[in-house]
Amino acid sequence: MSNGRFDLTGRVALVTGGGSGLGRQFALTLAEAGADVVVTGRRRAPLDDTAAMISDTYGRRSAIVEMDVTDTASVDAGVAAAAEALGTPQIVINNAGISREAFALQMSDADYDAVIETNLNGVYRVARAAGRLMAEGGQGGSIVNIASILGRRVAPMLAAYSAAKAGVIRLTEALAVEWVRYGIRVNAIAPGFFVTDINRDFFGTPQSDKMMQRVPMRRPGELPELDGAVLLLSSDAGNYMTGTTITVDGGHSIQSM
Repeated sequence: MSNGRFDLTGRVALVTGGGSGLGRQFALTLAEAGADVVVTGRRRAPLDDTAAMISDTYGRRSAIVEMDVTDTASVDAGVAAAAEALGTPQIVINNAGISREAFALQMSDADYDAVIETNLNGVYRVARAAGRLMAEGGQGGSIVNIASILGRRVAPMLAAYSAAKAGVIRLTEALAVEWVRYGIRVNAIAPGFFVTDINRDFFGTPQSDKMMQRVPMRRPGELPELDGAVLLLSSDAGNYMTGTTITVDGGHSIQSM
């Protein structure tokens, strides 16, 4: 297999939650591989920064769409706006997500609902809106949903998050079965613990060192270590893959008892 199988030149990608963290990394990785990228989110300023990096660093077209994945009308309008700006996306990275940490007995309905609405229902809304355009256009495409190892394992204070991410994994499989007839591949990535700007100060503390003892590689992931998975699932290199969840976690989810 040549490196050309990972080339995304001429393709349009849409990345939700593209203003920071994993979403920004995914957007820049796709741009480096040749894609034009629409970044979406609720906060304009970080989206502006990501779009500037796409254009200035990689010379690719970029567009910004302010979109709330918890609102169907916002998602439908946002995906339509993305298609109008750069063309129907052939690649969708369904990354937007939140967390609300609380023990289940103390978690409020509002916090539980917010996590499910964003992390599970939002993934469905974006996939449905983009899938409709892909199917109507007859071009197919690749949808990559961002799950988590917490969709397969559990941790205290993260019941809603774990439930949502488990739902993302099963939703990915269900959509893959339904949409293969349209040439749409639906896969997922399940990251473990990764260093982002939000949690960078935590890693290296005694608490994080203790946590990393449960990871066979004894360290968190760095964002570029997700590049291989997202490029595989987004490109022709992954053409025979659908309904798959790729785990990228330093071995955390297979740690022995």
